[in-house]
Amino acid sequence: MSSNRFRHYGLPVGKLPTGPSNSITDVPGVTVGHVTLHSNDQDKCIRTGVTAILPHQGNLFRQKVAAAAHVINGFGKTTGLVQVHELGCIESPIMLTNTFAVPAVTEGTLQYMMELDAGIGDWDGSINVVTGECNDKVLNDMRGLHVRPEHAVEAIHKALQGEVVEEGSVGAGTGMVCYGWKGGIGTSSRMVEVGDQPYHLGVLVLSNFGAGEDLTILGRPVGKFLKKREEEGHSQDGSIIIVVGTDLPMDSRQLQRIAKRAVFGLGRTGSVANHGSGDIVIAFSNGNRIPHTPESSFITMQAVREDGPVISACFRAVAEATEEAIYNSLFTAQKTIGRNGTLIPALPVNEVVAMLRK
Repeated sequence: MSSNRFRHYGLPVGKLPTGPSNSITDVPGVTVGHVTLHSNDQDKCIRTGVTAILPHQGNLFRQKVAAAAHVINGFGKTTGLVQVHELGCIESPIMLTNTFAVPAVTEGTLQYMMELDAGIGDWDGSINVVTGECNDKVLNDMRGLHVRPEHAVEAIHKALQGEVVEEGSVGAGTGMVCYGWKGGIGTSSRMVEVGDQPYHLGVLVLSNFGAGEDLTILGRPVGKFLKKREEEGHSQDGSIIIVVGTDLPMDSRQLQRIAKRAVFGLGRTGSVANHGSGDIVIAFSNGNRIPHTPESSFITMQAVREDGPVISACFRAVAEATEEAIYNSLFTAQKTIGRNGTLIPALPVNEVVAMLRK
């Protein structure tokens, strides 16, 4: 993890404890992999990439995870969410990339899954690949279609290695802009105890949204006091994809409730979900796995009681982790020069921290 993360400045978010790594990978079995494309190829400025989130390390087609999605504002080009909504499960890696790379990343993920399992597309039916996106055209030559299917496969293989999650200007976050500053990948987690058993809720965000003056950190309107910079031509709409994972057994309906609470964490950072912003939450629980070919006509699934404190603690956990993940995406990102010589600076972290400590 970067030493520049928000919490490393002694600035905690919320009340609940984090997991050991303060990352979505604190959820047992969850791993993340990035492929970063950062080069100039024949005068084409490439600032983009792919991020893969694996809900567990097995065959996701054979052992699906309970899941749900919540659309805050639907100006997005995702794949797979219609079936997630209908059937309440995810059966592929969750992939993130830029808007025009969704078809290539979906194809690459499909290729990976078909190589893994010969039944896909044959005797065992089709597969539903989930891919989310944000638009990185400010910094990246998005029309060049530089992300190819093999980059998706590579990101999945890197996720299988189970390494520490990189944040900021990496993977799908390479070309993203958040509140006028360099954004990208951020992650955080919270621990919730049920009896003596600890469970985790982790969040990973792809941040690419917001007007600079709206940036709010720990309730302080810091965006209004930061030095002004040239923002002409930079859209304030943007997008954010929020991926929420947990090992706490939950069904799809409960995960839908969890996904909705990510909105509160997003709002605390200053977002109003502008018209052109694709703000989408994808939530899953690997504590409930759904076999592709059940042995009987009935499937037993556990779910959290909803007449006690656990479910409310989970609501708090996802709001806090979403808020902190967005801060981490800003604090860890590096200044980037991209398409047409556009410079997107890194958030002036020392200046922000000084404001917050006053």
